[in-house]
Amino acid sequence: MPAPLTFATKIAAHTSHIKIMTSIVVLLLHDMRIFAGEVVVADIFCDGRLLLGVGRGAYAYEIERMGVPMDETQARFNESLDVLQTLLSREEVAWDGDYYQYEPLTIMPRPTQSGGPPMMMAVMNPEGIYQCTKRGFHIQTTPLAGDHQLLVDQVSAFNRGKDELGVRGEELTLSLSRVSYLAEGHRDASAKLDLAYDYYKRFDNVFTGSGVVCAGMIEPLPRRQSKAELGESLLICGASEMIDQLGEYAELGIDRLILNVNFGAEQAETLDMLQRFSEDVMPHFEVTGCPSGVVGFSHQAN
Repeated sequence: MPAPLTFATKIAAHTSHIKIMTSIVVLLLHDMRIFAGEVVVADIFCDGRLLLGVGRGAYAYEIERMGVPMDETQARFNESLDVLQTLLSREEVAWDGDYYQYEPLTIMPRPTQSGGPPMMMAVMNPEGIYQCTKRGFHIQTTPLAGDHQLLVDQVSAFNRGKDELGVRGEELTLSLSRVSYLAEGHRDASAKLDLAYDYYKRFDNVFTGSGVVCAGMIEPLPRRQSKAELGESLLICGASEMIDQLGEYAELGIDRLILNVNFGAEQAETLDMLQRFSEDVMPHFEVTGCPSGVVGFSHQAN
């Protein structure tokens, strides 16, 4: 999705109450002086329901083609984030940094929410999660194809940073993104795992690999992790197992689950699956009031 804010306003036009979260906007691909105004306009068009998920970018293939060496991404992101937050919270902002230098300016229109919409940080490393939480950011994370212990470490890092903030940390939330699919049976689960394994061959190519892309299509590369090992770390299963797994997430204290279902299944199949998920899985979880007006979940015992 090359235009998250545009997509957010499209969703807002067809909904009334749900929060709309970007996952994610790569700040290094934007000029913050322009992007800050786009954020404000998007939040207005979303009726104040926008949650701005941001990150520094994970793919050398993408970032380096935009003229940013990967070893500079952290420093550039930090300054971009500072610029964005300042422009959203103050008027007549001048800047003299390593990557931004400009005379005083005021973005228009001004944010309707103080400091702009709530901001969420996309980060995987547990230490990074801890540091971002301590700074007062909501967190989006994922263990990708990692094991359960990585997930536990990520949650623990979030809770540690949240606890250190005291009262200021009570409103912070943790969102977890997982490749997921509610299968209709073992055969369906096996077929979807095949698709997911092929998806990760392409993901690895641009995430940690050489970035072999032809006419916009990412080439699959061999993986060291076996398909069976990958299956242990994904949520591709039937309803009973899905309910049990999500119950563990709720007990860990995860506030929000991002179902990543876009890994190769046909659109009609995916839509049918989401309907089954709403009927067979969601009733087992009660809606709870979460900070920032976000709907969270907790497990209901049968």
